[in-house]
Amino acid sequence: MAEQTEEAQPRVILGIDPGTVVTGWGVVQAIGSTLRHVGHGTVNASPAEPQAKRLSRIYQALSKVLLEFHPDSVSLERVFFARNVQSALKLGQARGVALLAAAEHGVDVHEYSAVEIKSAVVGFGHATKQQVQMMIGSLLRVADRVPVDAADALAAAICHLNRQAFESRVADALPKRATPLLPRGTSAR
Repeated sequence: MAEQTEEAQPRVILGIDPGTVVTGWGVVQAIGSTLRHVGHGTVNASPAEPQAKRLSRIYQALSKVLLEFHPDSVSLERVFFARNVQSALKLGQARGVALLAAAEHGVDVHEYSAVEIKSAVVGFGHATKQQVQMMIGSLLRVADRVPVDAADALAAAICHLNRQAFESRVADALPKRATPLLPRGTSAR
């Protein structure tokens, strides 16, 4: 029986776009270089709801998604700045809840900058949300319009799959064992 290559093994990634009013999630499966849309959705909360209740809703919804899809990894956007301190704190709390949900389910988390995520799907790190949304529909062959927050989450998943594929190719290109450095004009026997 032929041994399957690592590249042929399906990988399932859950992308998360955290937010306290809308958190997007998206699941992408990769087999080799083929990407398949598995599912996506949003967790919506009213800005009038207490923050603790919104965070609880996000945690419960993401836990449900983790149990349903059993991803190999979670990918989410690394936040560098926010417009104001209150926004940064609230976003940090939503990210913390996403990190906690992944940790509670034993799933590794990988973080990427917004520029890396947008570059992975659009080819331009400063693409608009609408450009990301359009490319997600095209790359994953999703007929219906994907909500922008779910599209951002799917883009985070694709970014991680692209990074994994790149790192795998680099590892395959490296020598398997170290070769000793020898002075010029000498040879190993």
